[in-house]
Amino acid sequence: MPDHIYLFISAPPTIYPTNIVKILKSINANGMFKEFPNLNKSKFWRSALWSKVYYLGTAEAVSSEIIVNYI
Repeated sequence: MPDHIYLFISAPPTIYPTNIVKILKSINANGMFKEFPNLNKSKFWRSALWSKVYYLGTAEAVSSEIIVNYI
């Protein structure tokens, strides 16, 4: 099972990329805790499901098609 995911997202320049990452991680964690309530009561209680680390890149040098094919 891979320990990472790829997302190809388009967002307006007024939204900071760090905010996008925080929102996506929060939505995912909330969904996981709802589907698996025992996670919330055990290992991850008062902790974080996601690490604070992430990689962010831009699509300046390549086309969208190349990125989609890679993913």
